Amino acid sequence: MTSGGEKVTAPDDGEAVGHAMGERILALKAKRQAELGEDDYQAMRKVIGYVHRHLAQRPEADIRDSRWRHSLMNWGHDPLED
Repeated sequence: MTSGGEKVTAPDDGEAVGHAMGERILALKAKRQAELGEDDYQAMRKVIGYVHRHLAQRPEADIRDSRWRHSLMNWGHDPLED
């Protein structure tokens, strides 16, 4: 999730989809593996798919303050940490 909570993805009921998923990711990380259900695994697959697709669209310009990077950070991945 970005530090400023920027809405950089399509809105979903007034909240950015990535921001809502960022909150879901934090909740998933707090669970023990034995507590995870099929819906949790489905959410994790969704995150992995999104990050992989988004990484393939990396802009050529500086990404430090880009909407692209902030969107990925909302989904739990900072491309500067690769």
